[in-house]
Amino acid sequence: MSEKIIVKYCSPTLAGIKTGSLFSCSFDNHNELFGFLRELNLSLRSKGIRFFPLRIKNNKALIYAFRPLRLYSELKNKEAKKLLSQRGYNTDNYGKCLALLMKRLGDGEDFPHEIGLFLGYPVEDVKGFIENKAACAKCVGCWKVYGDEDRARRLFNQYRKCTRVYEKQWRAGKPLTKLAVAS
Repeated sequence: MSEKIIVKYCSPTLAGIKTGSLFSCSFDNHNELFGFLRELNLSLRSKGIRFFPLRIKNNKALIYAFRPLRLYSELKNKEAKKLLSQRGYNTDNYGKCLALLMKRLGDGEDFPHEIGLFLGYPVEDVKGFIENKAACAKCVGCWKVYGDEDRARRLFNQYRKCTRVYEKQWRAGKPLTKLAVAS
């Protein structure tokens, strides 16, 4: 795994404008992967950012970069709590929520589309995606939009701009520890 991938897929989370990000990476050695994640977590702990492997299969890891305090707050949203509770999540404990999400990703069952709530997507869009089986979206960007299209387009633009700026700064030599904003 490289910092380049983290900047490409996690810039809005590093910048503090998005709850979480997902990316997939290949690895050769479990110890190296976990060592890299451990060092990453230690270096970004003071910024309120964590990196967590949600699924590991065939030398590929699905990594979740997130802001625990923000996630915990968003899981307290009445509608998010209702949607997750209907799917068996205990929203009083984000650690248990992540454990169940990991289990669902690893079981090979239907993809857990509630994952959008862990990424900071609007509840109405996650709910719309699940109920409409991914059809009839108003627009598509980082996610499929079923609710406030204008707000979503503004966020999509903000995320793209953030990623461009962060990639440019990283290429110029700014380390992740300086790119990441404290929560």
